Amino acid sequence: MKSRIIGLVIFTFFFTLYSITGTNPNFTEIHLPDNPLVSFRIIVNTGAINDPEGKEGLNALTAMTIANGGAGDLTFRDIQNTLYPWAASINVQFDKEVTVFTGNVHRDHLGEFYKIFSGLLLNPRFDESDFRRNKTNLLNYLRNTLRGTNDEELGKWSLQLFMYENHPYGSVDAGTVQGLEAITIDDVKSFYKNKYTRDNIRIGIAGGYTASLIEKMEADFAALPAGKPSRVELPRPGPIEDIEVLIVEKPNRATAISLGFPIDITRADKEFYPLMVANSYFGEHRTFNGVLMIELRGLRGLNYGTYSYIENFIQHGGSTLMLPNVPRRQQYFSIWIRPVEHATNHFSLRLALYELEKLIENGLTQEEFEATRDYMINFSKLWTQTLSRRLGYMMDSEWYGTQYFIDKIEEELLNLTVEDVNRAIRTHLQSDNIKAAAVTADARGFKQALLNNTPSPISYSGSVDETVTAKDEIVNNYQLNINPDRVFIVPVNEMFEE
Repeated sequence: MKSRIIGLVIFTFFFTLYSITGTNPNFTEIHLPDNPLVSFRIIVNTGAINDPEGKEGLNALTAMTIANGGAGDLTFRDIQNTLYPWAASINVQFDKEVTVFTGNVHRDHLGEFYKIFSGLLLNPRFDESDFRRNKTNLLNYLRNTLRGTNDEELGKWSLQLFMYENHPYGSVDAGTVQGLEAITIDDVKSFYKNKYTRDNIRIGIAGGYTASLIEKMEADFAALPAGKPSRVELPRPGPIEDIEVLIVEKPNRATAISLGFPIDITRADKEFYPLMVANSYFGEHRTFNGVLMIELRGLRGLNYGTYSYIENFIQHGGSTLMLPNVPRRQQYFSIWIRPVEHATNHFSLRLALYELEKLIENGLTQEEFEATRDYMINFSKLWTQTLSRRLGYMMDSEWYGTQYFIDKIEEELLNLTVEDVNRAIRTHLQSDNIKAAAVTADARGFKQALLNNTPSPISYSGSVDETVTAKDEIVNNYQLNINPDRVFIVPVNEMFEE
């Protein structure tokens, strides 16, 4: 264990010692002259909130047609055949507020790679065939992935749509079925022209690049038209009264549940950091030390995992880490209950809300606070284990207008007390006015059980500790204050349609 800690300290020191942040206001730089890799991140300040009404998905389709298309005289196939032997990659991600193009390459191929990467952004080919292929991929994601094969994501997106009714955040980032079908190649070209402007992007680069490349990038991207589109104003999300429920009816084998409510803080706020400690104690993503994970999986075996979040969380590929560069001006608290057997869905929802209520009532002890704080300080350093991720977190910090996020976590947490954390819990968390989304087969039966507060006893195939069964008796009859006027059932084939 000691050698691992020493290795982490040396790694972090090395990164800090040789990182040089550039002075160009449109650039973020991490210059590591001896590093053989180079990572790019281009952030465009446009997202799903910029989609025109009736053409939801235009931002996503524009980004995908650029990243998964051709550039100048090079076709999409030409580019793929060139990148493959270099083991280089170009990808795109899009969220509510920003769209990010990422590139990674060994510096042996940096010059030729940059020509392709910059060409996609500065001189996209916009082939009709690339447009149709990417539109089909987005439609398949909505129809076949979200509706068909990924109930967990279906539940999480259903919650966001329910939570942000009549709000710019109230759509899937990929768009809607009818919105995508209405988009033409001319719409994509026009959106690119209006949003991909010199003043609306930020360029990030990290690794073993040369000063001459920075000069070339400055000159190349200066060719984009000037101008910055007006920022979309965000109203406050609508009020929630008691527990409101959206039930997506689908013939599946298990129930996926997501629940939450908007909160008024982001990384730019000092209160974010004590709440980060509280959330890690309660339900850190994909770890076994959170209360929710212990209670639902560890002690009862109800599902694979249950977690909580104080900001929008997208898992980075197959890792357990958050995807950088999905910043938002408004955030929300949520609990993600991975699928449980239909017979235990009511109990699982009750148990999660019961534990949330107890967190608010009791807070953390001094011992729990110290252990969680120390864990978070060390765990957060692992979030920047690649060049690209470190660059992403630096650019996120600039977007929020704060110092470097990873450094700020340690600085803030070292100065926290358990009273700070418990005060933040009482101030920002609550268990009374919540929205929940469930994907389940017997929607009407689930609705009636919720409205009637029907007891939800569970049984075990083996012996269980008496402390568990004693709590089960309490949770079995735990009263959920369901708003009878705000329980909705929607067939799965109607989700994300318009």
